[in-house]
Amino acid sequence: MSSRNLSRRNLFGGLAALGGAAVAATAKTTAHAKPGEYHLPEYALAQDYVSLKQSSYDRTGGNRDAWPIAPGETKEVFSASGPGVITHIWFTIAARSSAHLKEIVLRIYWDGRDKPSVETPVGDFFGLNLGQYNLYQSAFLNCSSVQALNCYFAMPFARSARITVTNDGEQKVGAFYSNIDYQLVPSLPERGLYFHAQYRQMTPNKAVKFAPGEKKLNLDGKNNYLFLETHGQGHLMGVTLGVLQNHDGWMGEGDDMIFVDDETKPVINGTGLEDYFNGAWGFVGGPFAYLYNGAHLINLKDVENTDFVAGGRYCLYRWHADNPVTFRKYLKYTIEHGHADDRADNFYSVAYWYQTEPNIDFPALPPVEDRRVMLKLGEK
Repeated sequence: MSSRNLSRRNLFGGLAALGGAAVAATAKTTAHAKPGEYHLPEYALAQDYVSLKQSSYDRTGGNRDAWPIAPGETKEVFSASGPGVITHIWFTIAARSSAHLKEIVLRIYWDGRDKPSVETPVGDFFGLNLGQYNLYQSAFLNCSSVQALNCYFAMPFARSARITVTNDGEQKVGAFYSNIDYQLVPSLPERGLYFHAQYRQMTPNKAVKFAPGEKKLNLDGKNNYLFLETHGQGHLMGVTLGVLQNHDGWMGEGDDMIFVDDETKPVINGTGLEDYFNGAWGFVGGPFAYLYNGAHLINLKDVENTDFVAGGRYCLYRWHADNPVTFRKYLKYTIEHGHADDRADNFYSVAYWYQTEPNIDFPALPPVEDRRVMLKLGEK
């Protein structure tokens, strides 16, 4: 991804040129040495990038280090010319509305495009898909004490990068704090890719009805929940998913089904939702948050006997950093909602991937009133 040649990109081929930006956050990168030379980690070697930050600091020298955002207002929180790479995004927010994580929309634009490559409610982007804060740690996203939102995906840009936040709520956001770390580099690798993130929801999913005694089968995935559909070349990095359980019974029997370069049949088939998120047996051991997978929020309605009853809430994530799912012309990323799509729970998700194009056409973002997650069963 040089500033003049934007073809044949692959982010993993250019980590060194990106100044060691974390794609596998815990990897210990070492430089190649000549025979007989000592191997040094990458961070102990001379770098050719310039380290910079853009933040919401008080330009007067005072301590009012945040921006207010009025209802309907869009605030530009980052703007830079490249070539460069965003290495870390940190936000924390003080707002009266209890739904502000769903009402504030994050958008990121690459190389002067007028369409965003990232468009998602801010809470969902950071893995808080049900609109409530919950502390957790993963390789690429975390929520730190007490309401600090962090992203460590490497986001290269050839010519420019722009980040905005929009308040779609009816109340003022009193203080939006921002720190965005980035590097300016001499050039970017030819095989670098553009970062994308897209929000989707179904509230509720449409349950497939089967006749009594009919065998429940699903081979084509046409009624599956859709995380992402895109044309082009790139690779999938993973997903965050919030589930609001609308019915009794275990909600996690849905298999992941990923279509790669073929719209007619999935190439990748999994064995169940809890298995796809690398847990097992209904997450009965309670919440967990690991490097590449987690169910960091498990809020069962019946807390005394942990039955799977209506009203249960889950926040999940799965990263494919160990083996990104590559596609050369097409990707459709889906999961069943219940076995053979027989459940009608609410799903809220963000898919994360890298692609050759700076932007693609996204479906329209759901209206803010539809994005808000109702806390009481039957209100949605």
